[in-house]
Amino acid sequence: MEDFIGNVKMNYKFYKGIDLYSDGEVEDIILDIVKYRPQCEYEKIIMQEKSWPIFYHLSNLRTNIVEWIPINENSSVLEIGSGCGAITGALANKCKKITCIDLSKKRSEINAYRNKDKSNINIIVGNFQDVEKELTEQYDYITLIGVFEYGEYYIQSDKPYLEFLKIISKHLKKNGRIIIAIENKIGMKYWAGSKEDHVGKYYESIEGYTKSKGVKTFTKLELEEICNNAGFKEFKFYYPYPDYKFTTTIYSDDYLPQVGSLNNNIRNYDMDRLITFDESKAYDTVIRNNLFPLYSNSYLLILTKSEG
Repeated sequence: MEDFIGNVKMNYKFYKGIDLYSDGEVEDIILDIVKYRPQCEYEKIIMQEKSWPIFYHLSNLRTNIVEWIPINENSSVLEIGSGCGAITGALANKCKKITCIDLSKKRSEINAYRNKDKSNINIIVGNFQDVEKELTEQYDYITLIGVFEYGEYYIQSDKPYLEFLKIISKHLKKNGRIIIAIENKIGMKYWAGSKEDHVGKYYESIEGYTKSKGVKTFTKLELEEICNNAGFKEFKFYYPYPDYKFTTTIYSDDYLPQVGSLNNNIRNYDMDRLITFDESKAYDTVIRNNLFPLYSNSYLLILTKSEG
């Protein structure tokens, strides 16, 4: 079953008839906003509503994670887990065409309405593992922005995260790139008293997810191991600050933060948090000891599918 919302093509063939995850009734409010209010008013609405889901899904800061990536007008993009379209519009502005996959019908409709004037977006509603079997195209870029950690939901396997990358790589052109944005399992904010973003428990990722299942983030070393085992020999880490969701600065191994530069750390808007120490001072210590990449709150990882 196919339909159009504005110029955006909607494909419901793989939709099971129920949205398996949701922020609740606030998604109806977000749907009304994107239907009836222009994007130039989103920031004003965020200030008025003072709602975390509205801020999270509609903030212009969300696009900073991909705006700088050199996707060009001839590129094709596959966005896995496109959600309410926080990233979709920015990608669509840069590329020739973008295919989005998401489990939620309502979030996909929010995505479509906020981008209804764009004619290069195709949204497929359904589970990635079902959809990918019928994907015939290979892409220049495949994005997993806040998605890779949910690999256990997408992939039925004893090693879902490794298998996730292997499956994705089949849909990537030679020299194409996979873009992953994900929290660091041992990011500084978790030591300093922020709850784990996905399960809402203190120190849960640091302790190895012993009290939860279904979602996992990783250390830099663990991500490197997964990439190597999936056959990717060329990959590069970037360090979004303060995190990948609301990025203001992106560091790299060639451009690392200096002592005194990381001072925007008390940013846990959706959950209560502790303040166990001064994160800025702790960051200065790890910077002096060349350890910042290990304690960055988030990672942006770009993998390249090599020739051969």
